[in-house]
Amino acid sequence: MLYISIHLIHIFAVFIYAGFLITDNLFLIKMKKDIGEDKYKIIREYFMKYVRKVVPISLLIAVCSGGYLIYINFGSVEGYSFSNFQILLSIKAFLGAWLGIRGILQSFFGINPLVFKSHILPFVFVIIIIFLSQIMFVV
Repeated sequence: MLYISIHLIHIFAVFIYAGFLITDNLFLIKMKKDIGEDKYKIIREYFMKYVRKVVPISLLIAVCSGGYLIYINFGSVEGYSFSNFQILLSIKAFLGAWLGIRGILQSFFGINPLVFKSHILPFVFVIIIIFLSQIMFVV
């Protein structure tokens, strides 16, 4: 029951974080062309005012619950090599940890990323993580 509860919390937290990235990369960026730079800055700041309250917490929850899920699902290493599942899970964990560290440093400590200042790379990482989560059980 604990595993299912944490898995559901993880999915919900990831849904919030991914939803923000999808909205920011697919919709808000496109609005800039239609409404102009000045109105875009006002709308984006209004949007970010609410995002800053929810997304960092959901990212922290996603990273912590993801760590627990990896601990439970990784299994033992047999024959000094990882299985295909463990390799994909490790890649997924690395990308998730990168997102978590970047988000936590930026949100809670005010350390802005030196490289990759836009949300495009995190968006790509989330898409890769979603793709890996769908194929890792069948490889």
